[in-house]
Amino acid sequence: MKTQPTPDSALQGEGNYTAARRHRRSTEAFVKSGKVTDAADKAAPRDDKEAQVLEDAERVGKQKARK
Repeated sequence: MKTQPTPDSALQGEGNYTAARRHRRSTEAFVKSGKVTDAADKAAPRDDKEAQVLEDAERVGKQKARK
């Protein structure tokens, strides 16, 4: 017996609009909270070596995305 998907989990055309709306609201709340700068500081590379690793990974990812 198949069960009907709930509105929150149902694919709605091009995507799940309920999930998109929930994500947008939580993102807006995070931005308004004033914690963006702190989060960015915590996410920043700790040293030059880590920065280079991140740059290398980004370059590889972009090369794969172009194919």
